[in-house]
Amino acid sequence: MSEFVYKAVTLGGQTVEGSMEGKDERSIVRSLQQMGYIPLRVAPAESKATSGGWTGFLPRRVGVKNLLVFTQELATLVSAGLPIDRSLKILVSMTDNRKLREVIQDILRKIEGGSSLGDALSNHPQIFPKLYVNMVKAGESGGFLDVILTRVAKYLQSSKELRDNIVSAMIYPLILTLVSGASIAILVSYVIPRFARMFSDMGQAIPLPTQIVLAISQIVQDYWYLLGGGILFIYLSLKTYTQTPERRLRWDSFKLNLVGVGDLIKKVEIARFSRTLGALLQSGVPILQGLNLVKEISQNQAIAEVIGHVHDRLREGKGIARSLQEKNVFPPLAMHMIGVGEETGKLDEMLLRVAEVYEENVQTTVKRLVSLLEPLIILVMGAVVGFIVISMLLAIFGMTDIGF
Repeated sequence: MSEFVYKAVTLGGQTVEGSMEGKDERSIVRSLQQMGYIPLRVAPAESKATSGGWTGFLPRRVGVKNLLVFTQELATLVSAGLPIDRSLKILVSMTDNRKLREVIQDILRKIEGGSSLGDALSNHPQIFPKLYVNMVKAGESGGFLDVILTRVAKYLQSSKELRDNIVSAMIYPLILTLVSGASIAILVSYVIPRFARMFSDMGQAIPLPTQIVLAISQIVQDYWYLLGGGILFIYLSLKTYTQTPERRLRWDSFKLNLVGVGDLIKKVEIARFSRTLGALLQSGVPILQGLNLVKEISQNQAIAEVIGHVHDRLREGKGIARSLQEKNVFPPLAMHMIGVGEETGKLDEMLLRVAEVYEENVQTTVKRLVSLLEPLIILVMGAVVGFIVISMLLAIFGMTDIGF
């Protein structure tokens, strides 16, 4: 038995908090429901200290995690039969993030003034993207807002998990690279110069490897600002180059063709396309409007161009799978599954299935890349450090007339 903390709402609309022991979160939820409560948050007791909305003296920004929690809680309250205005009032009192709380208050004022939830959300595009707003509007017009909010929360959860898995897998290689790079920088900037002065005082011939290391060290000391400026110049040049749509398209197409990385980018975009379009279609959004929304959120212009082509061909009466095949960007498996969905009339379900397949594929690909990247980083950094050490030893042994 473990201890869990919870936040719930009574049938009268009052917020209650407390702790309870149980086997898992589901058992706590069942116990709260048996007590006549509407459970909103259930988490292990040790995570309570980190659930606040402040970091130091600054409030957190409204990120995907905050938006996900808000959507889940709103879906729970609306599904329980509470009116939307009453649900928002409860969430105002429960939200820790100051910025999000102010936004919810503004949404509540607009709803009390006669606005719909979708229209009220659209006034805050920096928090609620068009995809989110259009799904909510479809739910309101169809009379199943609670179902739509649950689907939106599931969509946000899946997107967050995909991104978090990629970020988590890349943390260790990044730390390894930074630590190794810092070690080499210290050797080149501080350790080697001391040896350089010692070798200079001896006035003896220095082996070629040692000369190379000393030259590199001298360049780093004298022109470090040029090296840093060069990196910054390359970054700014690339950013400026991709400002125009044509150049951005060429750059994104180039990324899709990179060995190893390009395949991963393509799988991520396919998973995002399938998850988003499937969620929109399930929510009752027309397919042409859904394609436009998916095109807007695509982070790769080459993929966005393919989606635009599908949109245009769909207006001409062509199918999605056939239109994708004309561009030859999506892999055969995705096109085949989408084609089956069109033939069976279950396109939304099949798109979500495609998303699940490629999200799993992305995780497998990332793990494989990381498993190859980690030893490669260690090998390269070890070779560099080894070369530096051996070059120093060659000079030292040469000075003392000691052979190997």
